[in-house]
Amino acid sequence: MAFLPAAGGRLGWARGALGALIGIAVAGVLTRFLAQAGLPGMASPGLPWLVAPLGAAAVLVFAVPASPLAQPWPVIGGNLISAAVGLAAGHWIAAPWLAASLGVGCAIALMAMARCLHPPGGACALLCALGAGANGWGWSFLLMPLAPNVLALAASGWLYNRLTGHPWPHHPAPPPVLPRDTWAGTYDIADLDAVLADWDEVLDIDREDLDALFRALERRVQARWESARQ
Repeated sequence: MAFLPAAGGRLGWARGALGALIGIAVAGVLTRFLAQAGLPGMASPGLPWLVAPLGAAAVLVFAVPASPLAQPWPVIGGNLISAAVGLAAGHWIAAPWLAASLGVGCAIALMAMARCLHPPGGACALLCALGAGANGWGWSFLLMPLAPNVLALAASGWLYNRLTGHPWPHHPAPPPVLPRDTWAGTYDIADLDAVLADWDEVLDIDREDLDALFRALERRVQARWESARQ
């Protein structure tokens, strides 16, 4: 049975685990402070300091920060948009199963159109649809605890990833310059686009990262061949 390698290499799991620990802790402490400070609009009795979808978001932000699904706009926009959709569905539709179903489906559609697709957003929509219907959660849920949770996690992700050598937002590495008149690098970016269109699948990697990976691989193979001929 084949097992997937640990994300990020030999110690990538440790970097991601520590980052998630820090990010969740910062989000919890900040949200608790705001809840207890008595600021206008920040008092939300009965609501948790942390919401469950934040754990899934932390996995993406700290363990796979290069993923298109883990970038700042998907983290912030995906969660807040989905939560708003879920709350609306929970308030407008009496049947919990129908509210949750429509909430998650509509959240995915809106996230895709807003270019902020984020898997934990689906959990946010589901949570808010059920919370609005069963517990009467109002729109203040977006302000407390969701917004402080999400913004604190994003800020922690930005700082921690930069300090550990993974700039966030992620910027694809520039493809290496290849010599002319060689087999390496003979494909054009349009060829890559055509293959992606043929596959018709949403891949969890940027097109630019794919191109940089292929170019670097070709350059490495070419260097090995040139070394063998010498």
